Amino acid sequence: MLLLFAILLVSLSLMSDATHNSERFGKLYSWLLLLNALGLVVLIGLIGSNLYWLVSQYRARAPGAKLTSRLVFTFVILAVVPVAVVYYFSLQFLQEGIDSWFDVQVEEALDDALELSRSALDVRLNELLKLTERVADELAEVSPALLPIGLYDKRVQSGAVELTLLGMDGRIVASSSVEGTNVVPQRPPDKILLSLGQGRSYVGLDAIGESGLYVRAVVPVLNSKPGSEPLTLQAVYQVPERLGMLADQIEEQVIRYRKLAYLRKPLKYSYILTLSLVLVLSLLSAVWAAFYAARRLVEPIGILAEGTRAVAEGDYSKRLPVTSSDELGFLVRSFNDMTRRLSRARDQAHSSQQEVEGQRAYLETVLGSLSSGVMTIGSNGELRTVNEAACQILGIDLSRELGSDLGELSLRHSFLEPLLSLVEMRHIEHQLDWQEQVVLSDSSGRRVLMCRSTALPASDDVSGGGQVLVFDDVTDLIRAQRDAAWGDVARRLAHEIKNPLTPIQLSAERLRRKYLNTMPPEQAEVLDRATRTIVQQVETLKEMVNAFSDYARAPRSQLQPLNLYELLRDVADLYKGSPLRIRLELIEPEPVINGDAGRLRQLLHNLFKNAQEAVRDRERGELVVRSRWILETGERYISLSFEDNGSGFADEVLGRLFEPYVTTKTRGTGLGLAIVKKIVEEHNGQIRAQNTEDHHACIEVRFRAEVQSALT
Repeated sequence: MLLLFAILLVSLSLMSDATHNSERFGKLYSWLLLLNALGLVVLIGLIGSNLYWLVSQYRARAPGAKLTSRLVFTFVILAVVPVAVVYYFSLQFLQEGIDSWFDVQVEEALDDALELSRSALDVRLNELLKLTERVADELAEVSPALLPIGLYDKRVQSGAVELTLLGMDGRIVASSSVEGTNVVPQRPPDKILLSLGQGRSYVGLDAIGESGLYVRAVVPVLNSKPGSEPLTLQAVYQVPERLGMLADQIEEQVIRYRKLAYLRKPLKYSYILTLSLVLVLSLLSAVWAAFYAARRLVEPIGILAEGTRAVAEGDYSKRLPVTSSDELGFLVRSFNDMTRRLSRARDQAHSSQQEVEGQRAYLETVLGSLSSGVMTIGSNGELRTVNEAACQILGIDLSRELGSDLGELSLRHSFLEPLLSLVEMRHIEHQLDWQEQVVLSDSSGRRVLMCRSTALPASDDVSGGGQVLVFDDVTDLIRAQRDAAWGDVARRLAHEIKNPLTPIQLSAERLRRKYLNTMPPEQAEVLDRATRTIVQQVETLKEMVNAFSDYARAPRSQLQPLNLYELLRDVADLYKGSPLRIRLELIEPEPVINGDAGRLRQLLHNLFKNAQEAVRDRERGELVVRSRWILETGERYISLSFEDNGSGFADEVLGRLFEPYVTTKTRGTGLGLAIVKKIVEEHNGQIRAQNTEDHHACIEVRFRAEVQSALT
């Protein structure tokens, strides 16, 4: 360190002395630069060796290595801030001080004088060019025989040293020069003649021979006489001696000033390098001080680091030796006391954890075996837990949604909105104990959930206990109860109504045959109309009773493989003469399902008749049947959608469309779609109804199917 200080002081002294002697500075500059570079290399080597030691200690995770690095960083920051400030202002002072040695205004004045001389010269050149062009215009009117005489007169008038006319091939046609000048005129260079060929005149300073600088102007002579040869006029003008002397003096002074300012940048660079070395030396001192202080602190702290590492690995039996009675000794004693308490707390926590794990395993087993869906919801409306039965009932994997807010779940799964809205509304009303029935609708159809909610007790780690929601899917139960009730009603109606119908019809026909011909015409007409009405209404009642009988009759389906497309085409062919136009859009491959052909024909007839009645008031009724293949959970399904161009379903009956005796027609039993739904369920299929964007009715039927080619 002392050697480095001595080298830097000598370097600074020599540079200070060389500042006043530019010749000496030029001789010592290379040696001083080499000396400073050697000092910088030594400093970098010392810093590198210390950094290497610190990095090796850090990689080996030696105790105190991180603390040493932090102390080094702190000391360096504390040293860099003031040194950087001094360094910055020193650089500013250095640059401004050296710049003040040179008069900037003089430099600007010299540049302005040089620019002024160039501008004056450009003005003179332009004047001579215009003069030459006027001479060329006047010579264009002179006949070729008088050109030598006219050329002499124009030279005298213009004050030119030489005027020369050149032909197209560059030969000299005529020339006039001042006595004592060149006997043979100087031809212009080829590049000047080339520029003339492009329509541009030339003017500039050229050195002609050894007689110095002259102004050369070359312009074309535009002769308007027919058949005349195009000529080129070259004019040579002498530069005034005074103007040349002034230009030479200005250029000489500029060159001299630039030579004087040559050493300004080397001086700046040398002082900047010296200041940089001082900065590095300060940083090195800070690093060394950090290393020294770190070694004083690392040894006692290393013992604590080893004990802390043992505690982190779970060894609470570690006890540290107390080697001093100062603050570090107090810290060691506190550490030993802490490890004893941690050891006791660990044993208690281990036993409590085992008990909690047992309770959790018991609770998970109970929830997993339940057929009811169970969800726990926090006091802030977030989903905490859910069992497997809840995921199966709702048809989505809610285990991935744990921690999500109920509002977020409603956005991601819109069909859950009725259930989640009910939970949120009850939570806002502070009613956590309730029981209600909720209806959900999704792509698989309509499902009914019986929900029960109970408040959870508040715990220490959770603000508010939240609630537990238990729900069961009672869709099949309600459907079975409703179907059984309607079946019983249908059987009773068929039994109670069908028996009296035949006697009523026979009696009406008997009255008609016996008394119609024996009565006066007016009374006979009344009797005929009355008996005919009775017979028609009896037939209507018979059709209604037969429909109820079909609905109440137990399924006698005989399932066997059949081509669904062939069956669909056969039934559609029967409606070719009807007002309803049926368009089939069926995709390949053709599906094969296990079904009863008779029951499926009844299903298709009911759907076609419904569509025909829906578009009865339209001029062009159309029913489009589309098919698509669906792959779900590894199974193939064929979906058929029946879309007509009628007015669609009313909103008030859309949710109850497949229930018995629900219809919007003025005539009909309301059992058509109920029978269709029953046939679909007999084939383990699914059915749903909806309105399209154009508010047309659309019924979609889905069956499990196989590909025709795969079976053959």
